[in-house]
Amino acid sequence: MTRSFHQIDCENGMLAATLDGGTGPTALLIVSGGNEIRSGAHSGMARLALRISEQDFPVLRYDRRGIGESSGDNQDFLGSAEEIAAAVKFLRQERPHVKSVIAFGNCDAATALALFGPAAGINGYILANPWVFETSNETDTEEPTMSAGAIRSRYWDRIKNPRTIIDLLSGKIDFGKLLKGLKQAARSEETSALSLQLRDALSGLDENTYILLAKRDTTARAFLAVWNSPDFESVRRKSAITVETLDSASHSFADEAAKNWLTEKLLEALRAA
Repeated sequence: MTRSFHQIDCENGMLAATLDGGTGPTALLIVSGGNEIRSGAHSGMARLALRISEQDFPVLRYDRRGIGESSGDNQDFLGSAEEIAAAVKFLRQERPHVKSVIAFGNCDAATALALFGPAAGINGYILANPWVFETSNETDTEEPTMSAGAIRSRYWDRIKNPRTIIDLLSGKIDFGKLLKGLKQAARSEETSALSLQLRDALSGLDENTYILLAKRDTTARAFLAVWNSPDFESVRRKSAITVETLDSASHSFADEAAKNWLTEKLLEALRAA
């Protein structure tokens, strides 16, 4: 398969992009989360793109403005609508035979795709560990506040493990920290504005949408807490949305089993498009 490098015009900047070959009528757009470059941590997204393109699906990745080799100002994921639209437009121009563009994003990229994908003309979504945390200044240096639902999920897993009692009695678990965590878990849930934005975006999606969760990951736990809340009741009934979980704590699906699971889920979605 061929791999080519491109520059995509995007308002006041330029997106550095990589296109992996494939002749099929369905293409994959990979949108990076956080401030990660398009190759991904330890080249994970580059390897994923190669595996997908080997099945004859074209795959486009790009650096967001102000990230990696791209120019312009970093607008964060909530300001990435223009990048997503520019990437979809470029992909269709470069591969005019493509009939469907399916987009994949992890973490805040998943949330950005749900928010901005419809205006860009995306035909289907694979959203991994969608981001629902609120932060005061939207920087990578600020620690997000874990929701009460996510804390309850984490502590329930620990309570079910007999080893927890042994560790508590032996002093390996700090009783003060445990008590603080239980108090946080008991507090009432406050729905973030971002989670409500995500709910409204998901409500408007009619295309096939797959939500993939590493269920022991903090971000996935937070999403599951709001997903199972009354606020998301109508979204849970949407037949176009499928939620699948993997028993993993790997946010980026980094271990071999998680990589294989993610690849298979992406290929299932692409073949179903």
